[in-house]
Amino acid sequence: MSEVKLAASVRTEFGKGAARRVRREDKVPGVLYGHGTAPVHVTLPGHELLLALRTPNVLLSLDIEGTNELAIPKAVQRDPLKGFIEHVDLLLVKRGEKVSVEIPVLTEGDLAPGAFLVEHVLNALPVEAEATHIPESVTVSVEGLSAGDSVLAKDVKLPKGTTLTVEDDAVVIQVLAAQAEEPAAEGTEGEGEEAAEA
Repeated sequence: MSEVKLAASVRTEFGKGAARRVRREDKVPGVLYGHGTAPVHVTLPGHELLLALRTPNVLLSLDIEGTNELAIPKAVQRDPLKGFIEHVDLLLVKRGEKVSVEIPVLTEGDLAPGAFLVEHVLNALPVEAEATHIPESVTVSVEGLSAGDSVLAKDVKLPKGTTLTVEDDAVVIQVLAAQAEEPAAEGTEGEGEEAAEA
């Protein structure tokens, strides 16, 4: 997984007004917590953080005024209209430490011939992995599957050192038959209305 270095500063002003001032400077307010320590309120560079968070479960190497810390994003608040980051919660981690995260599920391969739909029951798979080796994603093959088939959590190949934190028989992907439109439905409604008028 990728490790991104960011320079951060300790934040001493709080409240909506202070947060707006931080954002006007193209920075993002955040909080760093974990390992039983008191939360540290920080300010992070907005553009660099936005780029870093394009990678799921990215490992952030933070230089907080001369102190180096490792962290992963736990909660990201975005502006619902413009999409920019309003606030971020970061979890402190250590090299070698196991953390619980969710990793995106991707699919590959072609379904069996016919009109079928692939449904992602789990868009992300809950796993436990070493903080510095969190997989960016897992890929599930749907090659040859047809309606009624499914892929269970235990069937997903995980990288070494990564384990499931969800039931083995949890459905990750299922294949559904594509439902055709029923053109007769309109006629049926019309007949019902005519019968009611009669």
